[in-house]
Amino acid sequence: MPRFAKERAADDPTGFALVDDDRELTWAEVDEALNRCANLLLDADRAGRLGPAHRIAVFAENSAETALAHLGGLLAGASSVPVNFHLTAAEAAYILTDSGSRAVFVGPETAERGVEAAREAGVDTVIGWECDDVPGVTDWATWLGGGRIDDPPDEVVPRPNLLYTSGTTGRPKGTELPPTMFAGGTDMVEHLEALAQGGFAGFGTHLVVGPMYHTGPLSGMRLLCAGVPSVILSKFDAEATLAAIDRYRTESSVMVPTHFVRMLALPAEVRAKYDVSSMKLMAHTGAKCPVDVKAEMIKWFGPVFRDAYGASEVGTVCSISSEEWLEHPGSVGRSVPPFTAVVLDEELREVPANTEGRLFFRDSTGRGIIYPNDAEKTAASNPEPGLFTLGEIGYVDPDGFVYITDRFSDMVVSGGVNIYPAEAEQLLIDHPQVADVGCVGVPHPDMGEKLIGLVMPADPATPPSPDELSSWLRERLSHYKCPRDYHVVDDLGRNTMGKINKRKLRDAWLAGDIRELHTMKGTP
Repeated sequence: MPRFAKERAADDPTGFALVDDDRELTWAEVDEALNRCANLLLDADRAGRLGPAHRIAVFAENSAETALAHLGGLLAGASSVPVNFHLTAAEAAYILTDSGSRAVFVGPETAERGVEAAREAGVDTVIGWECDDVPGVTDWATWLGGGRIDDPPDEVVPRPNLLYTSGTTGRPKGTELPPTMFAGGTDMVEHLEALAQGGFAGFGTHLVVGPMYHTGPLSGMRLLCAGVPSVILSKFDAEATLAAIDRYRTESSVMVPTHFVRMLALPAEVRAKYDVSSMKLMAHTGAKCPVDVKAEMIKWFGPVFRDAYGASEVGTVCSISSEEWLEHPGSVGRSVPPFTAVVLDEELREVPANTEGRLFFRDSTGRGIIYPNDAEKTAASNPEPGLFTLGEIGYVDPDGFVYITDRFSDMVVSGGVNIYPAEAEQLLIDHPQVADVGCVGVPHPDMGEKLIGLVMPADPATPPSPDELSSWLRERLSHYKCPRDYHVVDDLGRNTMGKINKRKLRDAWLAGDIRELHTMKGTP
């Protein structure tokens, strides 16, 4: 073990196993790297250096090394924590501390922030690639060279990733990869056998285009352990994605609707340059796909799309094939076991079919949503045992197909990324020129939604400039969490309890009922 790599190396000694922007690795090279990484982490764990949670963190952009660090951890029985590579050092330090991670892997883009985060979190081990000039980083190749190349033991117990999602309080919450997304098994042999039985494992080369701190790309990357070759793009680029499909004859991928929008935006002559006929399964997640966008993608690629609606905390709760979608356009599908979709009113009473209300799901296992380090948020997310919501408004038709019509939570989904306005609000309110602020999500043709900041200035005669707000906030918060636009307003409509009705505020903004003194462009 990992026998999958040895078997593939024997069958295809010169073929690629793992590809990124800079290199192609054979199965033999992957086998050696994974063995060395896993054995080094096993030794560290046996010595108690990975702590009681057996966790390592990976704070790096997409690359072959990023995948090998995650998979080496998996084969060593360590729980790897993917850390969003956009985070500031302070934000990353919080995750390192909260997760109990005892080692962090970094790339050249995150090395300095990773070292600072590790220092703040009391983590002694920072391992990185292409980080020769960064003090405090152990070189990946040198570290890897000290590991044994023999197979790790079969009896290693697999442990799921710990994923972090943003929270309404401004602090991200850790949640273990749910059973619906983790192959499980009592030992590594059972785990790898279960991986090989997964839906994606029946297809050829897998293409990773999204950042591997997201559940979909992370799960796709694990297919390597099922003997599926992987092509990893460092960043999504529409034409580069088509070129990779054409060159490597990839057969499966996980994308978000924004990826589709950007590929469709390419000139017809550019799209025609590439053969995409090899694709057999394209799962899309992160947000509901606009009807016209999905229809165009099916027309272009064929009926190879499957909507996987859900969340990191629970996995896929609804699914729909292209054929089903063409009969039920706009639906995110039927609920999948162990989940059942129900639409409830404000008093949590079930409403009839085709009636709009709050969309909830019942989990027949009783698990629901779990945040291991936050009992209060776990309780708030499950109003009844096994009953949870992802914050959407919608309805279920008589055939059981679910339709999403709006959101009732404050969360904004932009480009498939969850953004909670409270993080930006809690920092913007401290700006000396801001008297009050509310951040809401509004429709965006490319990203689905965008976050905007509605600002009441301390002195209406001298409101803060866009550059002041953008630069001030970006020093304290990852750029993707910052508003894209700022609008100076007279009033935010707080009620007598001091609360803002975000849905009402958004509707008022869309209707033009909020008088703007001027509009300011924020973070692009």
